[in-house]
Amino acid sequence: MSDLLGLSASDISAAIARRTLSPVEVMRATLSRIDAVNGEVNAIVALRDRERLMGEARLAEAMAPQGWLHGIPIAVKDLVGVKGVRSTWGSPILADNIPDEDDAIVRRMKAAGAIIIGKTNVPQFGLGSHSTNPVYGPTRNPLDLSRTAGGSSGGAAASLATGMLAVADGSDMMGSLRNPAAWCDVWRMRPTVGVVSGDVRDAVLLHRLSTLGPMARCVDDVARLLETLSGGLFEGETASPKAPRIGWLADWGGAYPMEGGVLDAAEGAVARMDSLGWRVEALAPPVPSDLLWQSWTDLRSFAVSQDLGPHYRDAGQRALLNPQAIWEIVRGFAMTGDQVERAAALRRDWLSALDDLFTRFDALVLPSAQVWPFPVDWDWPREIAGQGMDTYHRWMEVVIPASLAGLPVVNLPAGIAQNGLSHGLQLIGPSGSDGRLLAMARRWEEMMGPRPIHR
Repeated sequence: MSDLLGLSASDISAAIARRTLSPVEVMRATLSRIDAVNGEVNAIVALRDRERLMGEARLAEAMAPQGWLHGIPIAVKDLVGVKGVRSTWGSPILADNIPDEDDAIVRRMKAAGAIIIGKTNVPQFGLGSHSTNPVYGPTRNPLDLSRTAGGSSGGAAASLATGMLAVADGSDMMGSLRNPAAWCDVWRMRPTVGVVSGDVRDAVLLHRLSTLGPMARCVDDVARLLETLSGGLFEGETASPKAPRIGWLADWGGAYPMEGGVLDAAEGAVARMDSLGWRVEALAPPVPSDLLWQSWTDLRSFAVSQDLGPHYRDAGQRALLNPQAIWEIVRGFAMTGDQVERAAALRRDWLSALDDLFTRFDALVLPSAQVWPFPVDWDWPREIAGQGMDTYHRWMEVVIPASLAGLPVVNLPAGIAQNGLSHGLQLIGPSGSDGRLLAMARRWEEMMGPRPIHR
């Protein structure tokens, strides 16, 4: 079983196609691994009936492969609706919600042959990078159970890191793929906004701030799942520049406070790019960080209030919302048209600055997070290096530059630091450069090796 758990989804797929491995064996190993580690990590929730799952695996075994995910177990992020499976968005408001149909990306994964086994844990309505909620409780970091796995794709990242899944879907508005991937030592990609569309109940997609995306323990699986999730819009890798020009933005000229050791670890990882022939240049901040923050927080609050506003207007449901959701909704409701237009104008200024940057650089690099994984019983970090955080998400500000512009980002796993915790780098490309970023990521993977199973 241990050998099977270490395989990539692509390797499992090839073995099933050759009939040297059966979907029944894969399902049995998956459920055994869930039994062994999920009790302490709490990453997979709403696990479906085991006999039904084994029955679906036996059916897959009897069939010719329908796609590259044929017979492979997948748990879907709990911000996505799955037909017949409890889908809660981490909220007691939806604790008994069982959809009558699948969201688009679930249909695509099923069409590729995946067997949906349940859900992966999230924060309530995906707000904040700590996957804890009143329905299921917290997901713990596989490298240190006293700490968070991040979020909102924390359940997916921890499931991959522990070998409970070989590949997983996620989503990213404000680092929801990036933080947990860095903290759980796995790969993930936030694609260019628009490459993956889905009918999830998340209105922020309409505002072009959020996107669905893939997670895995190797680049090949990330690329293949992106093809599946996109419904064919992403057509694979393109050639990587032989000596890509990299703009290193570090802590944005000191604007982004970093917990002790985080920036040093990131700089150490950036230094390794020399061995790949990548040409790194340290950059001064291209625009003031406060302009990005103002634009982001206003557009985000406006978008979230449109999505969650109906829950707030119902007094009974409002009492079940967490402070993060209420803060966003109240801000969004108070937003004037002029404020929204001003936020959009600041965003356009940033897009113009990026047009210039990407004439000089193939990619930009930032740390994936400003802090190490924090204690699992915290709601969020209240300060970084002595600097107080004035909102529930200010400690995640380093992900804003890419999110505000809807750019593709690959989390480059940077290994395990001396404190035993993992970290990563954001490799950010211009809009539409998803394939080229993945080709660059593959070169990084050749240096770092595939990500191991933890626990």
